[in-house]
Amino acid sequence: MKEKLLGKTPEELSAVAVALGLPAFAGKQLARWMYVRRARSFAEMTDISKAGREKLEESCELGLREPAGSVRSGDGTRKYLFPVGTQGAAVEAVVIPDEERRTLCVSSQAGCKMGCKFCMTGRQGFHGNLDAAEILSQFIAVDEAAELSNAVFMGMGEPLDNVDAVFRAIRVLTADWGFGWSPKRITLSTVGVLPGLRRFLDETSCHLAVSLHNPFPEEREALMPVQKAFPLADVLALIRRYDFTGQRRVSFEYTMFAGLNDTKRHEDGLIRLLRGLECRVNLIRFHKIPDFPYESSSEKIMEAFRDRLNAHGITCTIRASRGEDILAACGMLAGKHNAR
Repeated sequence: MKEKLLGKTPEELSAVAVALGLPAFAGKQLARWMYVRRARSFAEMTDISKAGREKLEESCELGLREPAGSVRSGDGTRKYLFPVGTQGAAVEAVVIPDEERRTLCVSSQAGCKMGCKFCMTGRQGFHGNLDAAEILSQFIAVDEAAELSNAVFMGMGEPLDNVDAVFRAIRVLTADWGFGWSPKRITLSTVGVLPGLRRFLDETSCHLAVSLHNPFPEEREALMPVQKAFPLADVLALIRRYDFTGQRRVSFEYTMFAGLNDTKRHEDGLIRLLRGLECRVNLIRFHKIPDFPYESSSEKIMEAFRDRLNAHGITCTIRASRGEDILAACGMLAGKHNAR
């Protein structure tokens, strides 16, 4: 099997080059071609000797995955389907346009182990972790690659259940020798996997989003089995040890279900839970999926919920729903071959 290069550091690439009989500085050349110039083949790397490129071709591959297809929503959102792994699995990545911004919603796993009841990804089971090359391919191979302004690890999978590959991808994205992005252009969303969360808060400066959805432990566990392994109280206790008063942000995602988590009791519980924490709450309309009995809260109830949290000093907004008509909205990604 050929060695994948996408995701490696310049030092690691130099080691590969030297092992093949190339000069050590070829590592920096490879990094520049892959991450700065976004080369799609060794043949493009014209400042590496022809013999060197042939050696690379024989023993290595870039590891770039091209999408199998894409589909565009009526609101301009575009969903791409990426084959991954060796088992015929696929993941979806979504590009969301918003005025001057182009945000990429990135997948980190095929399927998911977390089993959230209201999420199509979680209900399909787990089919494998993506490696760093498969994650970075989503940034390089979409048609809007040159226009991307932000990224959110909110696609398929739990990013902190695949920390090594996700952190390696983030390193490439934010390194001077890589994409050169500011960490503030990247947000990672998690259900609260504590071992990975500790590492994320210590090792990166990216923004954090936590899937909350219910302030009461028993009710949250009924929706999100992870509550049993990693209680929300422990997640919040960890988050409160870090400073979010500067540029780094923490937000809480709260999907609204009619009659299930949208009452005054839930408002009060959320206010008590987040009091004194510099944060934002994003209210999300629930997008109907098969075999889940609940409906989204009404616009009137969501607005009242938002206004009460704001009145109590908790910044709260209603997230615009994008891509629902192509199954690209929150909780709807399933890695199916419905792109074209």
